Amino acid sequence: MGFEQATIRVVKEREFADLKIVIERVFGGERVPRYLKALSSRKVSIRKFDSVLSRNALDEVAGNQAGTAAALYGSLPVSDQAQIREFYLSKIEDVDPALRAKYHKLYQYY
Repeated sequence: MGFEQATIRVVKEREFADLKIVIERVFGGERVPRYLKALSSRKVSIRKFDSVLSRNALDEVAGNQAGTAAALYGSLPVSDQAQIREFYLSKIEDVDPALRAKYHKLYQYY
């Protein structure tokens, strides 16, 4: 039997779903290169979710008003925030390897 992640109930379902949609929109197809370029120009590591939010990179690429994603994230309890971060981190790992290679500095851990 393999690893099975425990299911944690989402407390603020509407806010969680709205933020999840923003992340999905950014990582949906044609917007990914634009997102990576935005992070690169801001000199933000892709894995530093709090920095990504504070620099409005998600909002810019998703077409939202600046601060929308950060406000949604801030309204979530810690357990929901952790699940959103986990979802975001899984999406950045799904980026096409050619794009990851092009923007390798964004993916560095240091």
